Amino acid sequence: MMLYLRLFYEFFKAGLFSVGGGLATLPFLYEISDKTGWYTHKDVADMIAISESTPGAIGINMSTYAGFKTSGIPGGILASLSLALPSFIIILIIANFLKKFRDNKIVESAFYGLRPASIAMISAAGINVVMISLINLPAFENTHAITDLFVIKAVILAVILFITRMKLKLHPIIFIAASALVGILLKLGGV
Repeated sequence: MMLYLRLFYEFFKAGLFSVGGGLATLPFLYEISDKTGWYTHKDVADMIAISESTPGAIGINMSTYAGFKTSGIPGGILASLSLALPSFIIILIIANFLKKFRDNKIVESAFYGLRPASIAMISAAGINVVMISLINLPAFENTHAITDLFVIKAVILAVILFITRMKLKLHPIIFIAASALVGILLKLGGV
C-alpha cells in the first residue's frame, strides 16, 4: 500500500510542476529514479523511445511505463492517473474564470517567465538523453581514446535523422519507424 501512495505522490508532484508538456516531466523522472531506485536513467531513455513511438501524450506514456516497471499494471494505471490529475483539477478550477484568468497581467507575466523555464527543463533532459544514448563515458575513462567517448553508430544515426528531418520535414512516425528498423538491423546483424 505504501508503494502505491508513494507512486501517487511522486507522479502527482511531477504532474503538478512539469510546466511545458510531456518532455518537461523528464527532470522529475530522473529525480524519482535517483530518490527511489524504481528504474535507472537508462530506463528513462527507453521510456522516451517507447513514449515517442506510441500514440498518446509523452508524459502520460512515460509515467505509465515507470509505474508499470515499478508495480505492474496497477502501478502503471496509478502513475498515469496521478500525473494527469493536477492538470485536470487546475482546468476544472479555472474553467469558470478563463476570460478573467487570461487577461490577468500577473498571470500573463508568470507565463512569460515559465516559458524559458520549460525550455531549460526540456533542454536539460535532452542533454541527459544524449549522455545516455550517444556518449560512453565508462569506455572513455578506461581507454582515454576519443573514439571510445562516442557511440559512433548512434551518433551517425542521430546526425542522419536530424539532417533528414530538417531538410525533408517528413512525419515523425517515419523517423521513429526508420530508427527502430535500423536498431533492429544493427543489433541483429551484429554490427
